[in-house]
Amino acid sequence: MEFDVLEQLLPKILESGMSLIWSLAFLFIGLKLIQFLRKLLRGALERSNVDTGVVQFLDALVKFAAYAVLILALMARFGIQTTSLITLLGSAGVAIGLSIQGSLANFAGGVLILMLKPFVVGDYISACGCEGTVAEISLFATTLHSADNRNVVLPNGTLSNSNITNYSANETRRVDMSVDVAYNSDLKRTRQIIEDILDHDEKILTDPSCVVAVNDLGDSGITVLIRPWVKTEDYWEVKWRVLEKVHDRLNEEGIEIPFPQMTVHMESEQKVN
Repeated sequence: MEFDVLEQLLPKILESGMSLIWSLAFLFIGLKLIQFLRKLLRGALERSNVDTGVVQFLDALVKFAAYAVLILALMARFGIQTTSLITLLGSAGVAIGLSIQGSLANFAGGVLILMLKPFVVGDYISACGCEGTVAEISLFATTLHSADNRNVVLPNGTLSNSNITNYSANETRRVDMSVDVAYNSDLKRTRQIIEDILDHDEKILTDPSCVVAVNDLGDSGITVLIRPWVKTEDYWEVKWRVLEKVHDRLNEEGIEIPFPQMTVHMESEQKVN
């Protein structure tokens, strides 16, 4: 009796086992195919000199879509009616969409960023109260590497609707600096010293020309404006070096850089007898 039951079950067990083996093989081939297609896509986009952010975005999108197709195909192999499932998912899509409006907004924001290109991977930007070098533009968020080596993740929806300052967009930048000198200082000599420092700095561009001018008559001294032009990548190096040299040269020439000060006039009260 037991032998008869085993004889009846054996074909079903073999059939189920073969179905499982074929499904595992299908899964393995599907995963390898997805990996190959992603590699092929990335290679084609990189050879076309497409922005790194676009490559990352499309790769993530293809990965998501391919895995969804693979899961549906596996479900079909096990006899699950995917047509009704897709219909059910479509019906639930409206409700799900309302509950994940933020994620959809981030996705749309990512598409806008890639289309309008306010920045690309490698640019140094300031947005949403944060700043850093763009490391990755993904489906829903953009990752920045800050100057002190922190990862800052900004939602694409918020980022696309905020003011973005791209410090790397142009090849040159103007370095805005200023120094205060005492009211009894020789302004012509002060300008000569600063212009000499700028003229001998190899990283400072000659076109556009530098500006050295009196900008303000302050409470404690006269503010002299210093505005050279440099290549974007030389901005901080030039700013730090020029300020140090201006300080040292003005001290050597006896030109005073005043501290904040205030003049107080005291009036004596006359007593009336």
